[in-house]
Amino acid sequence: MSASDMPLKELLRHLDRLAQDSLSLWDVPEGASARLINVSENATYLVEAPGGYKSVLRIHRENYHSHRAIECELAWLEALDREGVVTTPGYYTGRNGDPIQTGRAEALADPRYMVLFHFVEGQEPDDSGDMTEGFEELGTIAARCHDHVLRWQKPNGFERLTWDAAAVFGPNSTWGDWRDAPEVTPELAAVLEKVEQTICDRLQSFGKAPDRFNLIHADMRLANLLVDANGTRLIDFDDCGWGWFLYDFAAAISFIEDDPRIPALREAWVRGYRSVRDMSAEEEAEIDTFIMLRRMALLAWIGSHIEAPEPQELAPGFAATTARLGQAYMDKIGA
Repeated sequence: MSASDMPLKELLRHLDRLAQDSLSLWDVPEGASARLINVSENATYLVEAPGGYKSVLRIHRENYHSHRAIECELAWLEALDREGVVTTPGYYTGRNGDPIQTGRAEALADPRYMVLFHFVEGQEPDDSGDMTEGFEELGTIAARCHDHVLRWQKPNGFERLTWDAAAVFGPNSTWGDWRDAPEVTPELAAVLEKVEQTICDRLQSFGKAPDRFNLIHADMRLANLLVDANGTRLIDFDDCGWGWFLYDFAAAISFIEDDPRIPALREAWVRGYRSVRDMSAEEEAEIDTFIMLRRMALLAWIGSHIEAPEPQELAPGFAATTARLGQAYMDKIGA
């Protein structure tokens, strides 16, 4: 059976079995076991064994990334760490010499790719109070990553997802059609149609010059920073791909775009960014467009992932807030 046709609870039961059965593909200590800690695009497991061993197993969603695309993700995070741009998690090579393993669960039609990462110590920055310091650091890290990709010689056949207008609004959109999301009434859809067209027009004018549109993390939120006494580590490169550099700020405020703290966080992020890399006034003014591009993508994501707990929790009122933010965006730019 296809995973997309299976209730989430049943799917996770099969993935749990796959996780346990697959540990032998790596040289993990005897007695190791895997425990689910997160499910989104992928299922993520904490692997533990007697004696204090820990690692993190990522079981990829079916038919989302190719083997080559995952290789390219690992190549970039390895280069960032090796060249001192930002500390990233290492990964284990399987017994067959490949860091990307393939596993099958009897009840699932498609095989799954899996990667076993080093366990990273640290806490994510507190998002309940003043987040300006964390966002200034996010801006600094983003700028360093952007500078890196402009000089980094990417491997031949480099393959990753693209996060542009077609990926969000096109007929083969990566996360589905926002129109299918919960609570998108005809009245809200009328506003959101105008928002989509405005975003597309603005992005067409903004263009895709390599110093604006290149390889990005695409999910650089505080939740993907881990901080301890040794510094800050950037994790979860699963969404990294081709996109506008400024999309990295929009991703940083995913799901909290209407938070009253956003103007201060944006100012902090830009300040951190400019401490490393130039950002023109024109680019800064266009940040609102990328916030709305990301927000529309998230609306679609909620609709296409509604069986998972997080989208269910986020869905109530999300479409209405998106339309309100979109109208305010159009009013601000005079669209």
